[in-house]
Amino acid sequence: MKTTFILKPRPGDSPAALPNRSSMESNALESVSREKAAHDQQPPQALVEFMSRDWIEQPVPHDAHPQLPRLRERRAALSRAFPGIYLLLPAGYEHVRANDTSFRFRPSSAFAYFMGDGEPGALLVFEPEGAGHRTHLFVPEHNRGTAAGFTDRARGELWVGRHRGVEECHAFYGVDRCEALAAMESYLETLVSQAHPVRVLRGSNAEIDARFEQRDADAAFATHLSEMRLRKDDYEIGELRKAVEITKRAFEDVIRGLPAMKTEREVEAAFWSRARIEANDVGYLTIAASGPHACTLHWSRNDGALERGSLLLLDAGVECDSLYTADVTRTLPIGGRFSPEQRTVYDLVFDAQRAAMEACVAGNDFLEPNRRAMRVLAQGLIELKVLRCTLDEALDPDRQYHRRYTLHNVSHMLGLDVHDCAQARAEQYKYGRLEPGTVLTVEPGLYFQPDDATVPEALRGIGVRIEDDVVVTSEAPENLSAILPSTAAGVEGWMRQLWS
Repeated sequence: MKTTFILKPRPGDSPAALPNRSSMESNALESVSREKAAHDQQPPQALVEFMSRDWIEQPVPHDAHPQLPRLRERRAALSRAFPGIYLLLPAGYEHVRANDTSFRFRPSSAFAYFMGDGEPGALLVFEPEGAGHRTHLFVPEHNRGTAAGFTDRARGELWVGRHRGVEECHAFYGVDRCEALAAMESYLETLVSQAHPVRVLRGSNAEIDARFEQRDADAAFATHLSEMRLRKDDYEIGELRKAVEITKRAFEDVIRGLPAMKTEREVEAAFWSRARIEANDVGYLTIAASGPHACTLHWSRNDGALERGSLLLLDAGVECDSLYTADVTRTLPIGGRFSPEQRTVYDLVFDAQRAAMEACVAGNDFLEPNRRAMRVLAQGLIELKVLRCTLDEALDPDRQYHRRYTLHNVSHMLGLDVHDCAQARAEQYKYGRLEPGTVLTVEPGLYFQPDDATVPEALRGIGVRIEDDVVVTSEAPENLSAILPSTAAGVEGWMRQLWS
């Protein structure tokens, strides 16, 4: 639903500068009426007038974002890369969950990277000015005391709480100019009509996307924004470290409750509870895969039963209030101890992860950890008599037989998105070099499908993944999630300790 705004006089405005009040109210009500749901009521004019007066002004603090100097440096770097071009970065809107209900709002990652926060519908524009740009931000304005304030279920402040407001956003985000969203439509029309050179970050605001002809330059713009995030600074690494620390506590909540849990849903609920208590949310849908469900890589239905002799593959991460997210996987024996077959598979995956970790050093190419892990896994599959071929045959690029049991590569970038920097060029990401500040996951896995006749019967239905979040440094890699035990003995001991 669109926000409906009522214009209010500003200092210096003459009465002629504003529409007639009754006309404004009528237009607002017509807009609300067109978009109202079947259960909404049409407010009478008398109620509109009554709701529009006698509100006590509650000032909102005009504080600056605590990371404003860093954010301004990022904006300056983006400005230098696109001289003379208008750059549009929308924050996006809530995503519809069903009909007129939405998921909790999260700004687009690109917007958050430059602003640190955001409200639904906001738009950041870099306007060319001299050799650089000025920043122009459009945000929701306060609407208490207007028809929209009590009739707009999506934006009305009596429905959803106070917006930060225009003046407050001007100070908080440290932009050069800040206006209400009501001014955005005519502003964009001017950009289009005057044929200014524009780059749009697409995919977050369909209305803005539709106003501008899509060009290859927009894709290049998105690529540039992704590549700016390939290396993390100290603040970002600190936020990822914090996310991992909360994630550890969420794992421990699950482990403590595991003896009494009966379904995967209880696992998901326990983890999510910690994410909401201490942080913003989970960074992605929790994978709580028990028994053969662990052989489905992105199992997120989480509707299966927990059985004591089975494994629980828990792939989950907490997203901090700063929107940086952890991404950690541990495979837990639900009864507290691995069976011999489960431990054999687990130890093989662990050995592959150690080999990959050792390759997470500056100067290696991004795929080197994957190559080392796959070599260990393929050799192990041969020794388990799952693969009946030579190691060279298994790893041959024209065969890749080992992938039947492992399916995925072992790493992706991590940051504001769980799969961060996804629009970076392959030569900068997949075929690029690891550098200090690169943060990536290391997550080998083996998945023996319950119906796979090539697998010895005793191993069928076993799925194991071990995933950690690693920072590349100028020396040895730093495993942020090493605070969660990962050896088979360590996991068993961790569970015993939390159950005692």
